[in-house]
Amino acid sequence: MTVKIGMIGLDTSHVSIFSKMLFDTDHPYYVPGARITAAFPGGSPDFELSMSRVEGYTKELAAWGTEILDRPEDVAKQVDAVMLVAVDGRTHLSLFRAIAPYCRRVFIDKPFAVTSKDAKEMIELAERFQVTVMSSSSLRYAQGLQDELARCGEGDIIGVDCAGPLPLQPTQPGLFWYGIHEAEMLYRVLGTGCESVHTAATEFHDVLTAVWKDGRIGTIRGNRAGNDRFGITIHRTEVSSFVDIMEHSKPYYASLLDQIMQMFTTGVSGVPLSETLEIIRFLEAANVSRETGETVRLDGYNMA
Repeated sequence: MTVKIGMIGLDTSHVSIFSKMLFDTDHPYYVPGARITAAFPGGSPDFELSMSRVEGYTKELAAWGTEILDRPEDVAKQVDAVMLVAVDGRTHLSLFRAIAPYCRRVFIDKPFAVTSKDAKEMIELAERFQVTVMSSSSLRYAQGLQDELARCGEGDIIGVDCAGPLPLQPTQPGLFWYGIHEAEMLYRVLGTGCESVHTAATEFHDVLTAVWKDGRIGTIRGNRAGNDRFGITIHRTEVSSFVDIMEHSKPYYASLLDQIMQMFTTGVSGVPLSETLEIIRFLEAANVSRETGETVRLDGYNMA
């Protein structure tokens, strides 16, 4: 049986990336058994990176035979699962609120939300309407990172250092625009339990130092100095290993789509919503620290 997928928010390169893997049988990472059958374009008028891309990606998706509809709920009513990929994290709550009563399985692209208040309401909606929800950056499932985490016999993981580009966007609060990628890698390795975070910021760099409740420390080094490669160093009791996220032959978007399709077919998400909520609180706390210069406890401030 073919899984009918709805796509909401046609203002991101993920529209093109995912549709090619789902429609193009000659694609090296073609995923059989699913089609994007309906979509809602959306778009944020105050976000140039959103509005400038809606028309092009809508035409591209329509060329595959996808029906373009006027309301997100109309998409949700006629599909088996939904990809909410709108590039503007501010819109995710309103879009999810519109579709939650009509769907059972939803992937929400990063960032899940840009405030923990929105994130909490989205989780409450998912629980009320019994919707399985998964949210993730593609870097969480990068093949090189998965391979490194599967290695055995070199001791427990005691810390991690993540690095990557960290451009800023005025409409996306502080570190939410690109810091979500490094945060997802950090949590993929250390899991939940972050107690506090401190951010040191200059014009071209941000360095986040996060302390976990068990004493482990994770860092994120983000730059606006031209280095666009993502990397991660995982420290174990016996050895430290560096992973260049970009060098594996399998694109990380293909690995993410594998996980999304697994959730769509089984109804089980590989990322607990409790972890997703903590990641949003982590970035929120890091933004507070970025402004104040102080170390911020994740449980020490009110939800925005």
